[in-house]
Amino acid sequence: MQVQGKYDAKAFLDAKTFPDAKAFANAKAFPDAKAFLMEQMTRAQGLRLKRLSEEAYQPAQYDRDLSFAEAARRIQILEAEIELANSF
Repeated sequence: MQVQGKYDAKAFLDAKTFPDAKAFANAKAFPDAKAFLMEQMTRAQGLRLKRLSEEAYQPAQYDRDLSFAEAARRIQILEAEIELANSF
């Protein structure tokens, strides 16, 4: 997927810049963010989500037909759970 125009794709996709997909969708810096977030998840997201879901022993979290925003949300949750588990 390619972001067209004057937008910086790295900043657009950076989960640390926009950790909350809903807040990201409302960001005025990216007026087409809502449409972008409703598109299917990227290949990179799919691979990362699959790896994280297996690492967290939650294979049901992975689904091939997720939207970009839902995949980002699940990735963020799984990363937090793995980080919490690793802290013990």
